[in-house]
Amino acid sequence: MSSQANAFAYTLDDCNRPEPQRLLLAAAMANTEARAYWLSARWIQWPGMPAAGAQTRYKLYSSSQGQLQLRVGEAVQGAEGVLTLIEPEQPMPAELQTRFKFVAPGARLQVPGSFAPQLKRWLRGQVLLVQEDSAGRVLASTALQSPGVLDDVYASAQKVADLGVTLSPAQAARAATQFKLWAPTAQAVALCPYAQGQSLATDLPQPLAREERSGVWRLGMAGSLRGQYYNYLVDVWVPGLGLVRNRVTDPYSVSLTTDSKRSYVADLNDAALKPAHWERTPQPKRLKAQTDMVIYELHVRDFSLHDASVSAAHRGKYLAFTERQSQGMRHLRALAAAGLTDVHLLPIFDLASVPEAACVTPKVPAAPPDSEAQQAVVMAVAAQDCFNWGYDPFHYNAPEGSYASDSSDGARRVLELRQMVQALHSEGLRVGMDVVYNHTAAAGQHPQSVLDRIVPGYYQRLDAKGTIERSTCCDNTATEHAMMAKLMIDSVALWAREYRLDSFRFDLMAHQPRAVMEALQKRVNAAAGRPVQLIGEGWNFGEVANGARFVQASQLSLNGSGIGTFSDRGRDAARGGSAGDSGDSIIQNQGWLNGLVYAPNALAPQRPMSDLMQAADLIRVGLAGSLRDYRMQTWRGEQRRLAEIAYGDQPAGYVSQPAEVVNYVENHDNQTLFDIHVLKLPRETSVQDRARVQILGAALTAFSQGVAYFHAGQDVMRSKSLDRNSYDSGDWFNRLDWSYQDNGFGSGLPPKADNGEFYPRLSEFLSDASLKPSPAELAWSRDAFRDLLKIRASSMLFRLRSAEEVQRRLRFLNTGPQQNPVLVAGLLDGRGLADAGFKRVLYMINVAPTTQQLQLPEAERMNWVLHPVHLAPGAADQAPAQQARWDAGSRTFSVPGRTAMVWVQH
Repeated sequence: MSSQANAFAYTLDDCNRPEPQRLLLAAAMANTEARAYWLSARWIQWPGMPAAGAQTRYKLYSSSQGQLQLRVGEAVQGAEGVLTLIEPEQPMPAELQTRFKFVAPGARLQVPGSFAPQLKRWLRGQVLLVQEDSAGRVLASTALQSPGVLDDVYASAQKVADLGVTLSPAQAARAATQFKLWAPTAQAVALCPYAQGQSLATDLPQPLAREERSGVWRLGMAGSLRGQYYNYLVDVWVPGLGLVRNRVTDPYSVSLTTDSKRSYVADLNDAALKPAHWERTPQPKRLKAQTDMVIYELHVRDFSLHDASVSAAHRGKYLAFTERQSQGMRHLRALAAAGLTDVHLLPIFDLASVPEAACVTPKVPAAPPDSEAQQAVVMAVAAQDCFNWGYDPFHYNAPEGSYASDSSDGARRVLELRQMVQALHSEGLRVGMDVVYNHTAAAGQHPQSVLDRIVPGYYQRLDAKGTIERSTCCDNTATEHAMMAKLMIDSVALWAREYRLDSFRFDLMAHQPRAVMEALQKRVNAAAGRPVQLIGEGWNFGEVANGARFVQASQLSLNGSGIGTFSDRGRDAARGGSAGDSGDSIIQNQGWLNGLVYAPNALAPQRPMSDLMQAADLIRVGLAGSLRDYRMQTWRGEQRRLAEIAYGDQPAGYVSQPAEVVNYVENHDNQTLFDIHVLKLPRETSVQDRARVQILGAALTAFSQGVAYFHAGQDVMRSKSLDRNSYDSGDWFNRLDWSYQDNGFGSGLPPKADNGEFYPRLSEFLSDASLKPSPAELAWSRDAFRDLLKIRASSMLFRLRSAEEVQRRLRFLNTGPQQNPVLVAGLLDGRGLADAGFKRVLYMINVAPTTQQLQLPEAERMNWVLHPVHLAPGAADQAPAQQARWDAGSRTFSVPGRTAMVWVQH
């Protein structure tokens, strides 16, 4: 352990100044491009450059103070050290070649083994790679990307189990507080202690000592600092800027003060941070398999902000979930009774986009349903309002403060988030969390950058010039780097262990390596002491697409992992078009649910019947769990594996087991299902039929093999007034109404930034009062949705565990070239299956407005009866009981128009 002398003295002003950084020494050059890669302690690669020759050589130059000066044709000036690189005597190790396969060909150079004692010191300052001629004149130069070498020489840091703050137990004879920060490239680190979240520091910064082996800086302080706050001062070389003293929060913060200005000192095991009876509150019954999950995706603020039955102080907060008799909690309780297993919360970690101290709530004017006035008021304060989806991570391990009753108190957000989880668990509902480890809200020297101001250039993924990749929308992280992977794994383990979260949904999961996700699964299960379900977005795009950098946690690369990905196969076939549609194509591209071929809208082009049959096949793909090896007859008449059916340039079937697929037709992204049907269904479709089509969409998810995933409010025809991207559209366009009086349609034209070019079309719909459902339709949809959950819960046949069971027990009827493509039917064989509930189950979904006929094969002559849910006196949809018919003599079913129904054999 060493404590490096710091040439720049610490002052109280460093802890208390408004600006979070101070330039200690400006760089002599503003160069920022890093085209070379320092792959390991011994290897460097410079893409596009030739090997050294008789007239050229490669050297590293260093300056701890950033005073290197280079000009082409002249010798390097300002160097403190110089190292001549050598020609490799052996091939690069295969491991490095695999890890850095994305690096373009170029000069491969070796660092002499004798340089090892100086390597770590050099990495804490400015280093440039230079190509020189035989006279020592600069021909070319570049900075280096260093994550590879940092992972190599500081590999032991991965085993440090207690980064952040640890406290001796409250009852310990000697109280102590330990601080640990991984900052291997820092020249000095100190601690700013604060007695309170808002008060000024009164003690000088306390230097931390550096552990050379791991790059971890440590400080042990006598006494307990429980309930106090801290920042770090990190003196670090920042390319293009110089030596900077960054005042920064702890990446491992477990809580913070208002607007995340300071980290909070806490032991999450302290009784004061736990709700009453926390240890004794039973967790919901453990699921037997991931396919038992029925998920309701919910935003904390949306849930209660407009619920008048919630006390005013708790609206939009964690504590709203503790009010058992509120309309919202009664809604969730009813869903749980029907078969809902999980509530998945949009991000509840500390996020950057909502001002915790002074967020504003706009006063939305009363205006016509197609007016621009509402969105103008909302968007005028979008950057200062209290709403955001929250996909902008600030601190991964700390609860978001805007949902707490007092954001200035680091204890409140911990305690109240636990109270929320406890309340949901008490209702028998498991709690899942939407996590976003693929990017950070900011990087570089931005005040809301944390990771990149501690170890510049390490945590973020860089392109060939050393610029941060932003394919995810924001500053991408690099979970292929060991300590970013460790941060993610440590973080999810903390949430599962300390907050008893039951499952996690990973945003843009395919930007992470499969190997890291598998390691995470193992670690999190161990931390929780139970299986923790993992699902995520497996979209394949960006700089990592098609395995460019590593084997991704993507749709096509997770087979056999048990980790679930969202399937767009059935979603797109049901809704029509794709998530990227714009302009009139949104209306023109109808889907199986909303009229493709059989009920064209005014803008729809003439389409052949084969398009509808292809869509029906993709619907069946979704119902079969998108299983790659499941075989069925296609509309062309062939028997094919689902992997042999095309979905664009990908296979339609892509998962190995049903647990690896998440089925849905609506989530927080894109237009709600109700809104997409407003745009695509023929305008003259009655509002009663729109409610029926809404439930058909839910039936597709409820009847599909795999994980069932629903968006909050989908059951009550939720509308966002046709908004295609409501992430920052404020409370007005994202509101939920648990009194079931208003679904949100006609709340004004949606925000202009994402919808403005389509305003003339949107106005036509929003101004049409006949499209807005009444409370009667909302109540019908609510109850019909719950009936679907009851049906799914009634039989294991809707939740089969293995691909083999799905192939053996599920058979589609009405397939092939002679099919009636508006009617999909699946026959499930329950004989010999525990918890099947029935000998056989036959589900049917008729999307046509009119009654359709289905004749069973001769072998299926046995008697069928409607599912008990349909026959119950309180069944929401009376069409099955009143209009459906089974004629045993002709083996024919009559299926009412726009109806989903289930028949069973006992």
